[in-house]
Amino acid sequence: METRAETSKLAILKVLASETGAAGAARIRDRLLMMGIHLQPRTIRHYLLQLDREGLTHCVSRRSGRVITELGRNELSGSHIIERVGFVAARIDNLSYQMSFDSESNRGSVITNVAFINSAQLSRALESMRLVFARNLAVGNRLAVARPNETLGGMRVPEGRTALGTVCSVTVNGILLSKGIPVTSRFGGLLEIRDGAPVRFVHLVDYRGTTTDPLLIFIKAGMTRVRDCSRLGSGLIGASFREIPSAAAEEVRRLEREIRKCGLRGVLAIGSPSQPLLEIPVTEGHTGMIVTGGLNPIAALHETGSMPEIRPMAALEDFGRYQPIETIRQQYR
Repeated sequence: METRAETSKLAILKVLASETGAAGAARIRDRLLMMGIHLQPRTIRHYLLQLDREGLTHCVSRRSGRVITELGRNELSGSHIIERVGFVAARIDNLSYQMSFDSESNRGSVITNVAFINSAQLSRALESMRLVFARNLAVGNRLAVARPNETLGGMRVPEGRTALGTVCSVTVNGILLSKGIPVTSRFGGLLEIRDGAPVRFVHLVDYRGTTTDPLLIFIKAGMTRVRDCSRLGSGLIGASFREIPSAAAEEVRRLEREIRKCGLRGVLAIGSPSQPLLEIPVTEGHTGMIVTGGLNPIAALHETGSMPEIRPMAALEDFGRYQPIETIRQQYR
């Protein structure tokens, strides 16, 4: 069983792993408080010295603070592996509940994915993502951009980097939940698109049995073909399989039409009550629903070889931060 000190050090590593740059004791303390962990700055500094000696963190400077090392990331990924199974499913439920977006006023918070790229790549990155949005392979047509020293998804953008925010597909869950419609997220996977229409899932990962966002796994493994799909109409994109109560299916269809007017979309298909959808069976009394992956624009960027740093379901972000992709392309051309 882990001691309290070991648990605290792992929590500090988690904070540093979520930062895009160095962080000092005060910043770490604030992030730990958000996690429900109370540690004094003096105690944090003591643990940081121990982590330095173990090679898990590195002191950039007294002013800037620490960064997590590769050894530290390995330590973090190997800890509590059984306890973290189902983490993604739990995060989906928590973020859906916390969302405040209202489709009638077009205001409130949505769930954002964040990707960090080199600032010099911004214009090229926008061009790579343009067709993905145009072909409705993302959750709407909007993107958020944050420049160095600005924040996006609760993370500060370091010098020389630019953050891109895409609306996460879990936002659809949050919108339906706000209308009293529960959504069960079952699988994330790779969906084959042929001539513009969804054909079948070729890979699936159960949200309840994974510690990592499924689409991130497929992106890093080089298994997506989002650019092919956006250019040729056929390829492999990220998507998720969800269930809704059959009694709510018509209301979901109505809401889907409503949120399109807000620049949001993402529902690719809604099945028939208690019937399989693309050969995937559903629970009795429920209807299957397929939602496109919010990370698809980032997947297309990864396919070009730019290797963005990706944070799926990073945090809640105000919808006002998002603009239509064409507006942003004109702004940064």
